[in-house]
Formats: sequence, structure tokens, C-alpha cells
Amino acid sequence: MDTDIQGNENKFTIVDFNNFWSPSGGGVRRYHLQKMAFYEGLAERSPEERILSVFVMPDSKTFTEKKSESLIIEHVEAFKFPGNWEYRFLWRLSQIEPVLTKYKPQVIEVGSPYILPTVVRRAARKVSPDSKLVGFWHADFPVTYVGRPVAKKLGVSLGTFCRKEAFWYARKEFKDFRCIQASSREAMARLKKNGLPDPRWIPLGCDIQMFSPTKRDEALVNELKAGVPERLTMFFPHRHCNEKGIDLLLGAYDILTEKLGHEPAIVFAGTGPSLPLVETAASKYKHVRYIGFVNSIDEMARYYASVDMGLALSGWETFGLSILESMASGNAQVGAAAGAAFEHVTESKAGTILKERTSQALASAIVELYHSDMQAMKQNARQYAEKFSWNDCFQRQLNLYKEL
Repeated sequence: MDTDIQGNENKFTIVDFNNFWSPSGGGVRRYHLQKMAFYEGLAERSPEERILSVFVMPDSKTFTEKKSESLIIEHVEAFKFPGNWEYRFLWRLSQIEPVLTKYKPQVIEVGSPYILPTVVRRAARKVSPDSKLVGFWHADFPVTYVGRPVAKKLGVSLGTFCRKEAFWYARKEFKDFRCIQASSREAMARLKKNGLPDPRWIPLGCDIQMFSPTKRDEALVNELKAGVPERLTMFFPHRHCNEKGIDLLLGAYDILTEKLGHEPAIVFAGTGPSLPLVETAASKYKHVRYIGFVNSIDEMARYYASVDMGLALSGWETFGLSILESMASGNAQVGAAAGAAFEHVTESKAGTILKERTSQALASAIVELYHSDMQAMKQNARQYAEKFSWNDCFQRQLNLYKEL
């Protein structure tokens, strides 16, 4: 790793570690891309700030990429998970210490809770003891990946026990951290209740210029409608797994067709462990298509703005960036009954809530929304999304860093 940091030694330096980063990821990837964009231009916008942001990217090889005077990406070779995942895992002191030795940051942010917080804490204690440690609660894992799945398979009592044990593990991982940032009030309240250090609310943002009803493409609209103007069209750009509700949606398709009197059009994008089910559905149904991973933000915005409604079916989102992007594009939502999806849909009055996590209930909710005053809800969705700004998010976060 390049050790030349001449000119950076007098800067207020922030280093980000996150094993949830993936080149084909969703919300976490968007968070870091937007954060990098914020800091990349900071030296030009505010040269008096003297701030440097360093993102440590798990990668296939180790090298330094200087993006600007205020942004550097440190690529660090890391283990890649097998299968359809593109996640890489930093877990050794030998991967962490060189970065902290090089930059001696004022603030270190850790965005994933498994092993990494402990390794970063140990490395910082050894080579950068003055650094302040902060976490970001990108995934509500004690509830999402432990408590609810165990309760569903083995019973509520065991699920409750396992959730408490997972929060005990989180407290252990984030020991000696100054605070944990959370982007939904529900998640923040849960962190406080379970003894995580000083939860702070940092709502994320939305690029409302990029994601806008003005990106509607009438050619794409007509293509998806396929000669039936009343055909319901939906876009599902979420990770292909049951957590995101993909099993509910695929199971609801035939029910929807019967209730609507036509075959709805669903466009799937992205990847994940349930990808084979999506590919099977795309080959079975004429109006279901899979377009792969969409790397272009412009293309994402085009699809969002060219469909009739959005689906926010995960009850475990800590903020739900894709929900806000869909709402900014003018889409009413069918939202899960918990988490950020519930917060966004109820506060915006821009959709309906899924009453039960069954395909039948989902089909009923979609049809209910389809037959509602969609135009008013679309306007509510856009107005609500306009309240969120990436600049506000990262300025609020930078103020927190300086406070610490």
C-alpha cells in the first residue's frame, strides 16, 4: 500500500470500513457512492474545510486510488464470498492496520457489525489510539437475520431469545464506540433500548433531480403496457431474496392476473440467491422480464419513472433508499408493515400497507392501490421524497464527526 500521504497530515480525516459494500449492492452501495461524491468535490467547494475522506473498499487486489484532494479510495485485497454474492470480507489486522497507520484519522466509521468492529477497534488501539470510533447501523441484523427467521421456523420464544443474544453480540462488537448512527427512528429506538452506544439519527438522502417523474420514457411505458393501456406495471430492483419479499411477489402473480383481469408487467433487476426463481418466472410469463444488474443510475431512474407503482416489501429496512428513489420518481407504494417501509408509506400518505406477509395479501394490497386515487398518491410520494437531501445527510454527519 502506498504510504505517501504528503499534504494530508493536517487534514481532518475520516476512514470508512464496510464489509456490506458490494459493486452490485443496493442501499449500502448507494450510501457510499453518494458519500464519496459529497467528499470528492468538498475541497473545491470549501477549501477552508481541510477534510479528507478515505473509503476502504474490499477488492481483489490492494492499491490506492486518489479521486481528489478530499477523497481517496484504499482498495484492500479481501476474501470473496462464493455463489451469487459479490461481497468481500475484511477481518484481519494486517488488512486494517496499514490504513490506520497511513492516515491516523480523527474518525473511523464501521458500517458492518460482524467481526469488523472488533478488528478495527484493536487496530486503532495499537496504531491510531486517538481516533474516535463510530458505527452505522445499515442492517438491523438482530431482528432481520436472527430474531424473525428463528421465530418463524422454531417459535416466538426461541426467536426472542436469539434476538437478545444478537444484540448482546452487537454490544460486544461495538464496545468503546462513541456512537452508532441509524437512519430510521424505529431502528434508533431499538438500538437505545438494547444498550448500543449513543444512537444518533442520520437520515439518508435521495437525488431528487436524478430520480424524477420527468425521467418517464413513453416508449418504455408503451413497451411494458404492450397494447393494453390499463396494464399494471411494476419495477423490482431489489436484492433477489425472501427478505425483500420476492417470494411473496412471485407467488402473487397468478392471483394478480385473476384479480386484475390482465397479466401485470413486472421488471426485475439486480441479483441474489433467488435469481433462479426470477429467471424461471421470466421464461414462464410473457410480461415478466429480468434485465440483469443495472449499473447506470440514469437507466434506474428511467425504469422507476416509467412504471405505475413501487413495491417496498421488506419489513427490515433501516432507511430504504430504493423506496425513496421510487417515491421521488412519482410512484405510490405497497409497503411492509414494519421498518422504514412502514415509516415512509404512512408518513407520506403515498400508498397502502401490506397487512400480512402472504402472496394473497400482497395481491389484494396491489389491487387496492391500483384502484385508489393513484394520481394523488403519486404527488404525495414525490413531495415526501423532496424532503430528503444527500447534502443535508452528509453535512449533518460531518457535524457529528466534528462534535466527537
